[in-house]
Amino acid sequence: MTDTDWQDVGAAAALAARPLTEITLGRTKLALSHHKGVFGVISGVCNHAGGPLGQGKLDGKYVVCPWHNWKFHRVNGCGEPGSEDDAVPSYKVKVKDGRVLVRMTPATPRKKKPHAPHPLARPIRRKPGPVRVVGISTTAQDPANPRYSTSEALLEVALAHARGKLKCPTKLIKLADLKFRACEGYYSKSAQACTWPCSITQMDDTDELTEVYEAIVHWADVVLLATPIRWGQASSLYFRMAERLNCVQNQITIKDRVLLNKKVVSFIITGGQDNIQGVAGQLLSFFSELGFYLPQFPLVAHSRGWTAEDMEQNVAAVQQSEALREGTRALVERAVETARRLLKGNGGSGKLVRGGRKAQQLEVECAKPAKGD
Repeated sequence: MTDTDWQDVGAAAALAARPLTEITLGRTKLALSHHKGVFGVISGVCNHAGGPLGQGKLDGKYVVCPWHNWKFHRVNGCGEPGSEDDAVPSYKVKVKDGRVLVRMTPATPRKKKPHAPHPLARPIRRKPGPVRVVGISTTAQDPANPRYSTSEALLEVALAHARGKLKCPTKLIKLADLKFRACEGYYSKSAQACTWPCSITQMDDTDELTEVYEAIVHWADVVLLATPIRWGQASSLYFRMAERLNCVQNQITIKDRVLLNKKVVSFIITGGQDNIQGVAGQLLSFFSELGFYLPQFPLVAHSRGWTAEDMEQNVAAVQQSEALREGTRALVERAVETARRLLKGNGGSGKLVRGGRKAQQLEVECAKPAKGD
């Protein structure tokens, strides 16, 4: 072994003062750790999604990835107990004349244990058949003691019309019935850390937002979203779901991959308070950015205005309004007809032009993870 096989990475005293340090040999990122007087060096690139191990933290003998908390032994690179078959390369390290030297050639190889892909990760292929319609109610309430929801009631009218007159298979998803975690900000660590399927979905098989992902990405051609108005905004459950749908939009950002093609969305917005246009504006913008198409006149809405705090009268107004029911039936007819036209055509398959879009190509290139080993 020649002296050129070893690279000086810094003063031993300074590196020993930090539990974990990211270092670079050429273009290779490494994670150098110090624990109880002993240095260890492993690859700086996590097996899972390429997270920067050197920017993580030390948990005893293990380096913890800052993206999704995967752990690797700081000296030999093996995964934590039970996951030893997942290993990152380890490197020889020594101290000479007060300097830390690392051998450039890995002492052990990278090993990736085969992991079955999440069911949501399967190829997106529409099964033949009639237009399929999913309704998503974002009303927050106690499922054990449900109350009348004006937006949900109109959504049920729309779904019944789709099943009956339009002969469409339908599903109803009530977010209040699902137990799902709020977005935990993986995107804020790195765009690459926000994965499809959602990082939470992959790590927590008890998280029930899988039902929404399955319906929106794989099953439905039409999405009808119903929301009440809460202080001039859509419901809190809507925003909780929307934050988790960032993983769908982020595939466009990091991979130029549009998960939603030839899919249509429409909205039902009701509330005792006003700001219908503000709520609609957010919904229209967000779902358009996911890749949805809109029918002509893509929403129905109802509000009795800012001063109408007698909510029981608002409920009665919706219950007694045949006009709202007619409007809702017409809404789903427009959405289904738009979906039928899209499915018959060849639109939506072209490559997305990035200029002016979120994360233009130059920015995507800059965001690519560092080279591994």
